[in-house]
Order: sequence, then structure tokens, then C-alpha cells
Amino acid sequence: MALPLRATAPLPVLRRLGLRTGHAAAATVLLVCVPTGEKDVAAAVHVTPADLASMLLVALVGADLLRGRTAGPGRRVCVLLAGIVLAAAAATLHSVDPAASTTGFVRLVQVFVLVPAAVACAARDRRDLHLVLGSLVAAALVEGAVGAHQYLTGTGASYTGRPIRAVGTFGALDIMAMSTVVSFGLLAALALALAERGPHGRPALRRGLYAAAAFLTFPLAVSFSRGSWIACGCAAAVLLLRADARLAVRGAVLAAAAAVVLVGGLGLGASGVAERLGSIGAVQAAPDQSVTDRYDLWSTATRIWQDHPLTGAGPKAFQQLRDGHAPLRLSSGSDAEDSSIGFQREPLLSPHNMYFLVLSEQGLLGIVAYTGLFLALLGGCLRRAAGAALAAPGLLVWVLVDFLYADIGGTTTVLTSVVLGLAARTAFPGPGGGETR
Repeated sequence: MALPLRATAPLPVLRRLGLRTGHAAAATVLLVCVPTGEKDVAAAVHVTPADLASMLLVALVGADLLRGRTAGPGRRVCVLLAGIVLAAAAATLHSVDPAASTTGFVRLVQVFVLVPAAVACAARDRRDLHLVLGSLVAAALVEGAVGAHQYLTGTGASYTGRPIRAVGTFGALDIMAMSTVVSFGLLAALALALAERGPHGRPALRRGLYAAAAFLTFPLAVSFSRGSWIACGCAAAVLLLRADARLAVRGAVLAAAAAVVLVGGLGLGASGVAERLGSIGAVQAAPDQSVTDRYDLWSTATRIWQDHPLTGAGPKAFQQLRDGHAPLRLSSGSDAEDSSIGFQREPLLSPHNMYFLVLSEQGLLGIVAYTGLFLALLGGCLRRAAGAALAAPGLLVWVLVDFLYADIGGTTTVLTSVVLGLAARTAFPGPGGGETR
């Protein structure tokens, strides 16, 4: 009996300070903004401050579970997460390089199992949910302010030869990170604002949250990330439709009017945004080099899967097998440039599609496990989300749409874990689960 008590010794100290496991979840989100200075994207392991905070969260929740102070994530969630573990373990055991795949296995368990389960347990009630969503808004405002400054002063990453691309504190080597943080914060702000409607709502807070969401549309626009625009549009539509169909229509009209004023009237980001928007419609007829490379990477992943259909080639095996399965026209890498790194080529180490990555590295077992998890979470969120918990289906839709042209990797990966945890808590509250509305 002495061992569990020693393992949980820090918990009484945390409680005397008024701290909850929800604070650790919020710290995980906020620490994503800390610059890491990472310049070697090909390194086998990247450990960020947010990763360390997420593992502290796992340890604290685990200690609470041992002492019976919190409820577990629920049987259905455990079954779904167990499927992820089993698929990743089978892929690692049958990997073309089991040693290299072991680090990938650990990362997959962290991102898709341990941290989501910990967040689901940590967001025990309405207060914890608001704490985590508030941290998403705060992180987005910080990154959005930095990104807007980069665009307005010409100190961002290179875009069409000009240093105007907003990348926040993440730098040109993690080009989608800022737009991810800003998108999550925008959706969280919308959900929190919608929760303040009604006779018991706080009008001042609601107006502030709407203003925050409106501001975040600008740094999102000047991130020039087509994928984030599409994902955010889909997620906002789901969130608003789930809350109020009439509100969704009004929101679409206001968003269109704001775009006309900001881009057409004030000229903010006009040329770059208009050009980038136009390129979305040309991805089939006249794709640019980045889109062509994505198509080639997807076909490469398919060829790898055909050689390893059941369990895949193993975690982290794609980058080893890419050259032997890729078409000759595939680029050696993508260009990245800003004032801190200069110009350099970033290697294409993944298929830039989470579903193809799972298929190639974990085979049919993996794709079935992940599909089951995502569909169960999405269906449960759409049925049960209300109040501030409306953020859960919106954030989850963002992740699932983004996975069509991106995958895990980079500083903001741990935010995917937080989203999955919030979705699990909303979809399957479990017996004794706290009210998250």
C-alpha cells in the first residue's frame, strides 16, 4: 500500500494550491506556444514543453485513478483506444524495421491513447471544460497576434517570394502550426460564446468571445493555409448547425460580408488570399507543385500498403520506403524560408494524409481501428454536445478534415490529443461523469 501513496504524493500539494488536473490540460495547450528552435525535422524524436506537460497530465490522472478520485474514461472509450494500441503493436512487431518503429509506437500511444484518455478524465465538469477551451482561445490570441504582426510588418515566412506568411512562434519549418492553433481557438471561442446565450448568459463575455473569434479570422487568412481554411469552414458550419441552423445562416452571411470589407474594402491580404482561394478550385484541373507532390505521396503510400496489406510496414517506415515506391517526378522536398533559418529544403517524410499514413504503416488493422475511433467519437459528439461542449464536434471535424491533407507531426500534435480527449468526454461521458455543458 505504501507504493501508491508515494506515487501520488504531489497530489495533496497540488490540491492545497487549488490546482486540478484540468490545469495540467490547460498548461499542455498553452505550452504549445513556447518556441522550441527545432531545425532538424528529420530527427527521430522531438520532445517539446507541451509533450512534457501532457505526460505530467497523464501521470496526475493516473494517480487520481489509483486513488479513486476520478472516474475512468468509460468502457467504450477504453475498447476503442485498445484497438489503436493493438493495431500499432501488431504493425511494430511486423515492421520492416522494428527498432525504428518502436519510437513511432510510443508516439502513437501518447497521441492517440494516453493523452486523450487523460484529457477525458481531466475535463470532469463544466469548470474543467471551460478551462481547457479558454486555454485554446488564449493560445490562439497569442499566436494570432504574432502572426498578424508578421504579415503587417513583413517579418513572417516566405510566400511567393515575400516574407508575409503568418507562422506565429513556430517558424517556417512548421508552416501549418499557427493556423492550427488559431483555428482551434476560433472554434473554442465560438462555442463558448454560444454557451453564453440565454437568460443566464453573460453578455459582456459573449461579445468578447465573438470579438476574439472575429479577430482570429485575420491571422488565419494570412497564414495562407488552404487546408486550415477548408477545415475551419467545415468545422464552424457543423458547430453552428448543431447549435442553431438559423444562426449558421446568419454567421455565413456575416462572414461573407466581413471578407468583402477586409479583403475588398481594406485590402488586408487581398492579393495573396484571393490567389490562394483561387488555387483551391484548381487542385484537379491545374494543381500546383505542392498539390502534385501530395498526390504522388498518396500513391506512394498506397503502393507501400499493397506490399504490407494486413499490418502495414510499421510506424515510421514510410520515410524509409518512400524512395523505392515513389514516382520519379516527386520533389525531393518543399521550400522553407524565414529570417531565422534562411532558405532550406524540408524533406517530405510522410504522405501528408493521416489516413494514407495509417494505411501504409499499420495496414488494414490500423485503418479499421482509427476509423472506428473517429466515427464513434463523431457520432457521439453530434448526439450529445450542448453548451460549451459544442466545441467538441467542431474541433473533431477540423481534425478529421485536416487529416485528409495532413498528418501528425510538429509542435501542435499534442493539440490533436486534447481534441480527441474532449471529444471522448463529450461522446461518452460514462457513469459518474461530470456535467460538461
